[in-house]
Amino acid sequence: MTSPFLRVTRPEPTGPGRYTGHVDASWNLRPLPQGGVVTALAARAMATELGDGVPPVRLLHTTFVAPVADGPVDIEVEVLRRGRSLSHARAEVRNPGATHGHLTTAVFGGPRRGFDFTDLEPPEGVLPLAEARPYRDPPPPGVERFPPDRFWAERLEGRGALGHAPWESYTPGRAENATWYRLDDPPVDGDGVLDPLALVVCADSMPGAVAEKVGPDRRQGWFGPSVDLAVHLLGRCRAEWVLAHSRARYAGDGYASLDMALWDCGAEGTDRPRLVAYATQLCVFAFSS
Repeated sequence: MTSPFLRVTRPEPTGPGRYTGHVDASWNLRPLPQGGVVTALAARAMATELGDGVPPVRLLHTTFVAPVADGPVDIEVEVLRRGRSLSHARAEVRNPGATHGHLTTAVFGGPRRGFDFTDLEPPEGVLPLAEARPYRDPPPPGVERFPPDRFWAERLEGRGALGHAPWESYTPGRAENATWYRLDDPPVDGDGVLDPLALVVCADSMPGAVAEKVGPDRRQGWFGPSVDLAVHLLGRCRAEWVLAHSRARYAGDGYASLDMALWDCGAEGTDRPRLVAYATQLCVFAFSS
């Protein structure tokens, strides 16, 4: 059976530069599909348009211009430049009849001569995968369960690795958290490599770092819709579970600037962490009252 992620990100060509797709409601996050999966669908359409032999995607940047609801979507792709080592493309995903939707630009590039290093350290104090609390576990007795989202219940599994649960009492410190993520029925190829676009879904989850900073008294009653999402895909991930470390660098005027590093720590989460993606995001604050 094909992974649900591969199914939802499979575009169907309808003409030159034009595709259709369908994002089912299981990818919804109150009330719209998660932006990362829509970005992944756009990337797949761009790769299809570039054709056989397209090099790996290195950079994706999405601007969330207008909402994209679950159901059928149209995808319009423009190849901006087709080069020998670097190719650029742009795609917009929108619902049929809508003027605008999510606009994604991408850079595809083959290997080049250069340098090799990682000047970023994985977070300290992270709970090992085997000890981290699954988000799908019920809360402690006496704590009201949050309204369920199908996205978290059926599509992306998480385990808290750094930070606090919403019901915990604590003194706020740094604006950071870390989570072990795994897509249900992970899209792993025959060589054991995770589909790199799965990392884009994991990356679109950064506002939790803001919640950690504002503290237990102000964690509820707001959410952080994305203005944009940029993802640098850096290396092949051979683990189904990915460690996602997020920091909120600034909040003001109703916006927050965040970043996230995604680490491959091996099948059991015990190997030396290896950086496989880096992402940034701008979000806005929306309050329920």
